[in-house]
Amino acid sequence: MSILVEISENLQRGKAKMVKELVQQALDQGLSAQQILAEGLMDGMAVIGEKFKKNEVFVPEVLVAARAMNMGTALLKPILVKEGTKSVGKACLGTVKGDLHDIGKNLVRMMLESKGIEVIDLGTDVSPETFVETAKNQNCQLICCSALLTTTMGAIGDVVKLAEQEGIRDQVKIMVGGAPVTQAFADQIGADAYTSDAASAADTAVELCKKVG
Repeated sequence: MSILVEISENLQRGKAKMVKELVQQALDQGLSAQQILAEGLMDGMAVIGEKFKKNEVFVPEVLVAARAMNMGTALLKPILVKEGTKSVGKACLGTVKGDLHDIGKNLVRMMLESKGIEVIDLGTDVSPETFVETAKNQNCQLICCSALLTTTMGAIGDVVKLAEQEGIRDQVKIMVGGAPVTQAFADQIGADAYTSDAASAADTAVELCKKVG
């Protein structure tokens, strides 16, 4: 079995310590950081993402796999920075104003990062101004808004409106999600994309980053 397959399989099982050791071994064997990331870590996370979509694994399994991924990428990050690896795109992510839920948001962040998207995590209770200012100042291609309460859904619409007012709507794609959010709601407020789960959000985010360029 190749070491990259071992990394992928251990990541899927959430064996963080083992993943870290195998990543180091792969580096010692002369594999490039980029290859270890793509064919080992991202490959394993993609499998977990697909299983999560099909309800074959659940949030706890995704979180332990993501922790294993983070331990592996921590070793690779300095090397990737030195090699100047280009990220797929940049997103600012947060739960909207008045909403303090963060499990869904954290899952989306992990999935986006596993696809090579740089994420600025703004946390919870994020104002429309913070989303839009961050997108402008950090040159983000994506704004990702999450709402877990019907009472806070309206705040997503405020983000879209403010992005229009600030004149960045043609440069930034806005993605929305969360338990009460629907495709119909996304259409109504003029968001670019709605996804029902973290794995789909990551796939959609990659597509949107390609469009913004």
